Amino acid sequence: MSTSAAPTPLESRASGPLSGTIRVPGDKSISHRALILGALSVGETRISGLLEGEDVLNTAKSMRTLGAKVERTGEFAWTVNGVGVGGFAQPAATLDFGNSGTGCRLVMGAVAGCPISAVFDGDASLRSRPMRRILDPLALMGAKVTASAEGGKLPLTLQGAINPVPIEYRTPVASAQIKSAVLLAGLAAPGVTTVIEQEASRDHTELMLKHFGAEIVTTPEGSHGRRIALAGQPELRGAPVIVPADPSSAAFPLVAALIVEGSDLVLSDVMTNPLRTGLFTTLREMGASIEEDDVRGDAGEPMARLRVRASKLKGVVVPPERAPSMIDEYLVLAVAAAYAEGTTVMRGLHELRVKESDRLEATAAMLRVNGVKVEITGDDLIVEGRGHVPGGGLVATHMDHRIAMSALVMGLASDKPVTVDDTAFIATSFPDFIPLMCKAGADFA
Repeated sequence: MSTSAAPTPLESRASGPLSGTIRVPGDKSISHRALILGALSVGETRISGLLEGEDVLNTAKSMRTLGAKVERTGEFAWTVNGVGVGGFAQPAATLDFGNSGTGCRLVMGAVAGCPISAVFDGDASLRSRPMRRILDPLALMGAKVTASAEGGKLPLTLQGAINPVPIEYRTPVASAQIKSAVLLAGLAAPGVTTVIEQEASRDHTELMLKHFGAEIVTTPEGSHGRRIALAGQPELRGAPVIVPADPSSAAFPLVAALIVEGSDLVLSDVMTNPLRTGLFTTLREMGASIEEDDVRGDAGEPMARLRVRASKLKGVVVPPERAPSMIDEYLVLAVAAAYAEGTTVMRGLHELRVKESDRLEATAAMLRVNGVKVEITGDDLIVEGRGHVPGGGLVATHMDHRIAMSALVMGLASDKPVTVDDTAFIATSFPDFIPLMCKAGADFA
């Protein structure tokens, strides 16, 4: 089982304007999928811009343990020589995913289609997170959990299907992890595996499957949903992948630039997939100055350069149907809402309760301890913005990287410094967050 480093508290203080041009790390979702699909392909996959955070490195280790050849060839440059669909080898060691729910759940899907048995584990945070909604559809396809902690949680042993069965599965919630696990298992099944979503979730898996040669068709389902049909048993071929900058990571310097007076910051190569840009849409509705240029794309994923300038923000109502496109960004949006004038209502945030921590409660606590009026009503988060944040609080991060970064962003414009109890877990997604922000002008101590 993974263990964290010793706690590393940090204080964030009001800083001067943020400026310059920065590139945040490669997108975590794309990095995980490039490694997994490279391992399920025949031939070599060259990846540039890979996020080298702990979450992704644990996925790389798991691919090696399952028989793929994975090598780092330079800074953010990796190659994967795969074993083909259904070709994973019986692992000789536990697959330890540390803090990464995405890596763990996607690899469960990939293993479910192979006639092997694998032990999945992670740190204390990941051991507390629900796995049944991933395992239930995998069981329909022929996989079995032969051992687990109480409630189907980690550590658990998954026996992959000897003869995987294609299914038609309607996801209970909008979740790219559930959808991706079913599709990855469906690669090894004969016939067509279909996933139906009432609300469209991130489509990175579908786009990358096409990039590696799979036959996959997406059609509308209802007013906001999608039907995704995958033809099983393709021969995936290794393909080059350029990983764009992660919009979830870009969210932190972006909001910091909006709230710190006089800031004018450029973020390069940021992914602008419309199923990931709900935060940008919301911030623009609040009055944010965010300009896009240098638009281009790779492997079906668009990217652009963003210029962000300090802006006076106003409160807005964020509709629940926007949640899938910004589920990881609500924490830092709550920070922006605290600096806005007026009330911001974020609706339908039930998914935040099953992340690295109960992010809904943790976000409210982060704001309250720093003098912001906030309320939770059902699954809605209501923030009373007063144009400034008193600060002065100690934020409990609960081993959650996004709480730590959001709190540090909040402190860059608060009346009194904001302190976080532990920054060690920032390394899971954004290893260079602190030096990169300091380079742009942030004041951390």
